Amino acid sequence: MEKFIIKGGIPLRGNVKISGAKNAALPIIAASLLTEEPVTLRRIPKVSDVFTMLNVLKTLGCKSYWKDDALTLDASNIISTEAPYELIKKMRASYYVLGPLVARFNEAKVALPGGCALGSRPVDLHIKGLKTLGAKVEIKHGYVTCKAKNLEGKRIMLKGQHGTSVGATINVMMAASLSKGVTKIEEAAMEPEVVDVANFLNRCGGKIEGMGTPIIEIEGRKKLKGTEYSIIPDRIETGTLLIASAITKGNVIVKKCNPEHNRVLIHLLKEYGVEIQEGKDYLNICPPKTVKPLSIQVGPYPSFSTDLQPPMISLLSVTPGNSTIVETIFENRFMHVPELIRLGADINMIDRYTAVIKGVKQLSGAPLMASDIRASAALILAGLVAKGETHISRIYHTDRGYEHIEKKLTRLGARIERVSDPDAP
Repeated sequence: MEKFIIKGGIPLRGNVKISGAKNAALPIIAASLLTEEPVTLRRIPKVSDVFTMLNVLKTLGCKSYWKDDALTLDASNIISTEAPYELIKKMRASYYVLGPLVARFNEAKVALPGGCALGSRPVDLHIKGLKTLGAKVEIKHGYVTCKAKNLEGKRIMLKGQHGTSVGATINVMMAASLSKGVTKIEEAAMEPEVVDVANFLNRCGGKIEGMGTPIIEIEGRKKLKGTEYSIIPDRIETGTLLIASAITKGNVIVKKCNPEHNRVLIHLLKEYGVEIQEGKDYLNICPPKTVKPLSIQVGPYPSFSTDLQPPMISLLSVTPGNSTIVETIFENRFMHVPELIRLGADINMIDRYTAVIKGVKQLSGAPLMASDIRASAALILAGLVAKGETHISRIYHTDRGYEHIEKKLTRLGARIERVSDPDAP
């Protein structure tokens, strides 16, 4: 295993380019199963989650070829409709193959998913949606088995305990693209990644309208075609690097991004005290003269993203005054808090969903352990301003969602290196 060693105290300065969105790339890769023609995807981030998804598709018989950041997928000779537990357990998003398989091949057997340890994230809404389309679903021995002679479009209400579901919206949308008739998804997720998948499916010959709103309509097609498509920029990486600039009081120009996808974060950072200049595909964040605490509530898009809550807590940990963050999506989204406290942060958990952060003048370096993708980002950002050295182990979590983050930070002046970790837990 490997770890990061960070020597804090350096303001970040310079330019950085944003990678393609992992959370759009994964379902779009899975959506290539919907057509027997080759699909070429550009701006695919080379993160471990992408390679896990490619291994799942390889097991099914899909071929893949890389050329720089372009990925060509050929699902013309699928040999299996079963996605085994050995692969699915590594990443929850592997579950995206369920909808495309049952839609194109009338059957699918997919292990119940794994992924980050963020608490209960049931697949109930995925199953509800596929059942409504006409699939027969059985859960046995840790696998979900779906069979359907012909899927038929229906009205589907996708609202769960914590609101809408990005994954279920995408899975149902993919399956409905090869269904008979019109499917109307109500309480649909509005995230940019949902819109990106819909745009990809339309490029393949699908007919989807309303993406980006709570109601999506899909007119099913008998067949989809191959295409070339470029993935949207990663809004979570964009946000992470904006917060990294703010926490180090740096001056960073974030290029090849979409400011519209981070509108709430931009507003919050301006309220915090930083100056941000923006163009069509860039954001220039300047160091703050004075800063103030924030009160934030996480929510589904377009509200503040749960994926940016951990990095934001790192920023607020060194912000004078009392800040509050309320998490409404995942019950275990504060696993980074005990590690930040090891650095000297003053964070009080009022309950399992609410954190009160009292800003301290200085964090001090310490050995830390990442627990999930976004928690690892929070620890990296804290390490950038901590006095002394911060060692972060289990950085395979980081590699699941961030493409060469240490290289990007190094180019901005950070002192961060990846080294072997023989004592990894």
